[in-house]
Amino acid sequence: MIVEEIMKTNVAALHPEDTIESAIQLMREKKIKHIPITNENSEVIGIVSDRDVKDGTPSIFDKDSSAPELKKPLKYIMKTDVITGHPLDFVEEVAALFYEHHISCLPIVRENKLIGIITETDLLHTLIQLTGANQPGSQIEVKVPHRAGILYDVAGIIRRHNSNILSVLVYPDKKDEAFKILVFRVRTMNPMNVIEDLKKEGYDVLWPNMPGMSS
Repeated sequence: MIVEEIMKTNVAALHPEDTIESAIQLMREKKIKHIPITNENSEVIGIVSDRDVKDGTPSIFDKDSSAPELKKPLKYIMKTDVITGHPLDFVEEVAALFYEHHISCLPIVRENKLIGIITETDLLHTLIQLTGANQPGSQIEVKVPHRAGILYDVAGIIRRHNSNILSVLVYPDKKDEAFKILVFRVRTMNPMNVIEDLKKEGYDVLWPNMPGMSS
């Protein structure tokens, strides 16, 4: 999946000479937490978050509601070391950027011009879709040897039961590098027959593995 498929294209942006007050109003109106700051050529030169606005405005207990701080331009509070993405970047690469740089928003540019934006909420929603967690079904976790063709073999057992696989995740076994953990999201509310067949074939089913189930 690429960024272009999940980014928001109706981006609310401001200019460096716009006031802090205008940023507050825009955040409230659009219910957003980040505003890219662009120049006259629509190039991203900064970004302002709700935290930046909070730090740059008077306390809510300040009696002077027309405090001069609100009239200051955004160039005084915006962050200028902005990390940007491209619409053809892969979503998993963007997620790594969020994690590595501790960011919660990524402006998307093409030919140096702002064309979209992705937030941590967009990434979370995408993860839910990719894993099928928002669809009815069952999760099956299987510990398997780390060898070629193993995913095909296990999926074949599930296929025998005409169970539709919604998603598959693969991650290493932290205790033994010779094994992998396969996590299947299957469209069935009762995966017991699938699990029994997996165990008969010698696979170690980690979940579900409840008392009373054969091992």
